[in-house]
Amino acid sequence: MLTAIVGINWGDEGKGRMVDLLAENYDVICRYQGGNNAGHTVINEKGKFILNLLPSGILREETINVMGTGMVIDLEHLCGEIRALKEKGVQVTPNNLKISDKAIVCMPYHKAQDILEEERLGDKKYGSTRRGIAPVYGDKYMKKGVRIGDLLSKGTLKQKVADILEWKDMTFNGYGSSIGSIADVIGWLTDFGDPIIQHITDTTEYLQAAVDAKKNIMFEAQLGSLRDIDYGIYPYTTSSQTLAAYAPIGAGIPGIKLDRVIGVMKAYSSCVGEGPFAVEMFGDEAAVLRESGAEYGAATGRPRRVGGFDVVASRYGIQAQGADEIALTKLDVLSFFDKIPVCVAYEVGGVRTSRFPSGDRLMKAQPVFEYLDGFKTDISQCRKTEDLPNEAINYIRYIENAVGCPITYVSVGAGRDDYLVMR
Repeated sequence: MLTAIVGINWGDEGKGRMVDLLAENYDVICRYQGGNNAGHTVINEKGKFILNLLPSGILREETINVMGTGMVIDLEHLCGEIRALKEKGVQVTPNNLKISDKAIVCMPYHKAQDILEEERLGDKKYGSTRRGIAPVYGDKYMKKGVRIGDLLSKGTLKQKVADILEWKDMTFNGYGSSIGSIADVIGWLTDFGDPIIQHITDTTEYLQAAVDAKKNIMFEAQLGSLRDIDYGIYPYTTSSQTLAAYAPIGAGIPGIKLDRVIGVMKAYSSCVGEGPFAVEMFGDEAAVLRESGAEYGAATGRPRRVGGFDVVASRYGIQAQGADEIALTKLDVLSFFDKIPVCVAYEVGGVRTSRFPSGDRLMKAQPVFEYLDGFKTDISQCRKTEDLPNEAINYIRYIENAVGCPITYVSVGAGRDDYLVMR
């Protein structure tokens, strides 16, 4: 079974907890895009973990974890993440973590450039995490990147870095800044690259062998449909492809086909960063929802923008992902609502539409809400559909029908076992 677990909306939907939950049925878990600009939060018997780079399957001892070709990897952050896991008793070894030799290194100068550009933009900033993601992906496609595999060729690495710094220095001069010395960059690559050399793998060869051996492989996405560089709310997106269709490519085995796509979406909406967010709540109502859902960025700690469930955006996200089924997360958070808001359409220029717009039309979109009865009770101990109050079941069925995709899993808490299966 080849399965992708992907985000339907703006990210932060709870993909990490679903990967952790379902990983027991899979042999290999593979992250296939992005860097440390988002976090997957997992809570289990060993504690609370926030994973920015490592696949969420790393918390299950029996799984093999792969960091794929499509990723951009901050070596310093990765070393810190591995160290933090080991301190909590999680084993990270060459046997259970394999890093693609074709993945790109996110360098210190990428982070510096990211910060310089956000500062230059001022009020027009994109809401970057300032972790170098846009600059490093830009350099990848400019063919000015350092690959993970380059760490194995110290003889040519220094000259390669020198050539890149000569070119990159022109950009930093434009900001009135400087890039730093070759010695500093090589020192950084040595300090944080050497510890991960033992994990470097030809993941194309490894994953193809796993496919041929009929292994179960799960592909873990970062962020969601609406942050995809091509199909998201451009330019307020990430710089990689967040869609399930990219999973085999970003993992390192572009020729295979997925068997199953599980889309993850919250029972309400949240969004971190800038850009259009039609359903956004403000004031006391937003504050209560934010606190109830602990809506703060796992990577940055920034307060997330929150709002009611958005049918228009979710239906578009499901289509973009080609989702076969849905995991609905954080239903328990809605227990304080007397009436639960659901955005069923947008008005753009006075015209009602059920289609997700783009560009200026999306910026002008106004939500059209309907309100469903709240369930006003703690559902965190529910483990079967029949345990839920009728209002909660009605809400799930309403969302399911509205987005046109079956809801299989519903989470009612942050713990690994705080969920129920609808069918």
